[in-house]
Parts: sequence; C-alpha cells; structure tokens
Amino acid sequence: MERKAFLRSLGAGAAFALVFPCVQGCSSDSDGEPGQEVPTGIDFTVDLSGPDGLSLENNGDFIIRNDVVVARNLQGEFVAASRICSHEQNAGVSFVEIQGGIFECEVHGSRFDQNGAPLNSITQNPLKIFNTDLQGDLLRVFE
Repeated sequence: MERKAFLRSLGAGAAFALVFPCVQGCSSDSDGEPGQEVPTGIDFTVDLSGPDGLSLENNGDFIIRNDVVVARNLQGEFVAASRICSHEQNAGVSFVEIQGGIFECEVHGSRFDQNGAPLNSITQNPLKIFNTDLQGDLLRVFE
C-alpha cells in the first residue's frame, strides 16, 4: 500500500492525532531557539517581602529573572543558575525537585547539579552558576 492510500485509510482523525504532536513539538518560540547567549554581568536583587518572595516561599520554588533561574533548593537555601543551557544555548533551564534538587533543561533533557556539573551525557559543558547573598528580605544574585 502506498503512503497516500495508507493515510487516507486512517481517516482525518487518526492523521490529526499522529501529526499534531509533532507540529506542537517542532514549533519554535524564543525560549526554544538555540544559540542564545549565557547571561553575563549579572547583579540584581530580589525583594523577598514582595511578590517574588511568595514565588520563592517553599523549598523547590523558583523564579526566572534576567535569564537566571533563582531557586530555593530542597534544603531551603537560595541557588541561581543560567536559564540558558550549556548544551545548545536554549532558554529552557528550570529547577526541578528530583535527585535532591537539580537544574534541568526542558528542551533536550540536560541535567545539572546545583554547582552546574552535568549529570547526564547530553552535555559535558557545565551550567553557569551565580552567587547569592541573603541580607534580611533582600536576595542579591551576582557573578
């Protein structure tokens, strides 16, 4: 049976079910585009007494500011890393509550420990980590 005949025999519903996930997964937006630059010159403050504080209230919570993932790790300490993955420079890194709390890129699955070291074989390049300093309700994130 030829491809066209096979697809016609499936019907429109089955063809849509097969094609739609690929179209969704293959769509591009600014967050998924490779080649973005890792942030440099980072030095900003997060006011934990404001809305950002509510978003960082619980262990495992994170926010994204200036292409930096700022997280309260599972031990309650603040950690920060580049949102731009070291694999192909996609803006897909977030903090996930697995393996004691790690940084993970949703684009290709790269995983990094809280010091930026790669945890799987997708990349050998470390993730850029930023310093944090908590003074009262002000959390400074800097290089």
